[in-house]
Amino acid sequence: MITKTFSLDLDENNMMTEIEKGQVQFIADIKEKVRAAQYEALKIVNVQLINLYWYLVQFYEYHEATNLQPKVGEITWSKHLVILSKCKNKL
Repeated sequence: MITKTFSLDLDENNMMTEIEKGQVQFIADIKEKVRAAQYEALKIVNVQLINLYWYLVQFYEYHEATNLQPKVGEITWSKHLVILSKCKNKL
């Protein structure tokens, strides 16, 4: 009778070991998928940031090249007031 109990326990332990191995592999697969998705997202974010920085450099170079102060100086003060009154954000 002790032998039957021992063999029954041994079979249950072997079954648990197989289940645990399956769970460990399942968790490892999930971790790998998460890491792969994070890496792909990181690449997309980096591309978007590079595009933004490129745009900012071009914007800065354009505004540095054009001298806007004389244009603003040509507008009269009353025109400034009209423009400011039509702005959505009050200063």
